[in-house]
Amino acid sequence: MGYNFFNTKEVPENSGRKLDEFKASLGSAISKGNNITFADSDVSYILKLQHDRIRRKGLELDYNIYDREEENNRFIAASDWQDAHYHSTVCFNSSGVKRIVKNGGNVRYKDDKKSVFYGTITDVVTGTHPDDDPYSCPNCGSVSTIAALQNGCSYCGTRFKMDELFPKITSYYFLEDPHMTKKEFLTGFLKFYPFTFIGIYIMCCIMKGEVYLPWNLLTNIPKLIGTIFAIGLGSIPISYVLFAYFLFMRLIVKAISNGGKMGTAGSRSRFETRMKRLSPEFSYEYFTSKVLSLIKTAIFSDDESGLMFYRGGALEPQMKDIIDLNYGGALGCQSFKDEGNFVTVETKAYFDVLYAKENKVYSKAQVFSATLRRRTDIPVNFNFSMTRIACPSCGASFDATKLKNCPYCGNEYDGISDDWVLVDLKIMK
Repeated sequence: MGYNFFNTKEVPENSGRKLDEFKASLGSAISKGNNITFADSDVSYILKLQHDRIRRKGLELDYNIYDREEENNRFIAASDWQDAHYHSTVCFNSSGVKRIVKNGGNVRYKDDKKSVFYGTITDVVTGTHPDDDPYSCPNCGSVSTIAALQNGCSYCGTRFKMDELFPKITSYYFLEDPHMTKKEFLTGFLKFYPFTFIGIYIMCCIMKGEVYLPWNLLTNIPKLIGTIFAIGLGSIPISYVLFAYFLFMRLIVKAISNGGKMGTAGSRSRFETRMKRLSPEFSYEYFTSKVLSLIKTAIFSDDESGLMFYRGGALEPQMKDIIDLNYGGALGCQSFKDEGNFVTVETKAYFDVLYAKENKVYSKAQVFSATLRRRTDIPVNFNFSMTRIACPSCGASFDATKLKNCPYCGNEYDGISDDWVLVDLKIMK
């Protein structure tokens, strides 16, 4: 596994195009339940669950993603990792997210967050084809093996080349961005400017002991022009300083509110070092993506007890009021336990959560405690899908999110033998 946090580079054109199309179709997938372009089956399934949750609550969620940079907003590649079959890369660019929640046509909530979009894009390693791995047809969504899709989808008849199937997006999230583009800074400055102008005007009136109303100065046009020009010109640097100070204070307040996330520092190195002794191909980025995927699937599911990869008790009722869930950029490992061929990890995950309860919709920073377990004597498969697995007893493929027993041979499928399983999930107080 390799990292290139500081030697960043633009992603290849084909991958960048797919990330752009994925991002463009994300809003309609959440709002309208449309198919999501170039997503893997797990991401598609989670988005479907989220849309169903919003619909059951009788709400409408307008979810609009836009580019913050008007020019050269191409995706940049950051960390990357690979196993025998797949190579995954975390990519990012500047994106804004506007959300409007309506109930019966009335707006209950809206926001506009300046963010950075992070997407993990997974490609096939050159010369190695995972022919038997399950894959959702990009055209109709039906699941087949990769080998079968290269000969054409048996459901819709569409034919594909490998570069049309891969790369694909296997996870995504947004992080709020304190950085401002030139346009955003100018817009904020112009909002501050009128208040600064009025403030300086009032101060001049107080200092001079008289009120400089425009209609009182009409008899002296040069004085009127001079007054407006002087105040207007003097307001520019003062407004600039005040706006910069406002941004600085906002940054400090944000840093204080995110102070708890500092406790996650060092989790990557401690956990990864320990896990690499058990699985040399282990990737902390993959683990983070898997944790987020399992948390979202459990929360958005109507009945989490039916999920094969959830082994915990009933979720808190409050979680059933969540209509949007975005990773807050911090995942810490609270404890790490080895028991024979099993490893159990207790994590602390930070999210920005949008709740909808009765007629009230509100946003809240939330911390979840998620405990996961997996076997350590089985190699990590970076393309493992919880929405379609192969029964080890009879080889049949079925949807593991809906069935715990193979529908063909009846044997129970032990999800923990293939990948991480969520064994506990709760809200931290």
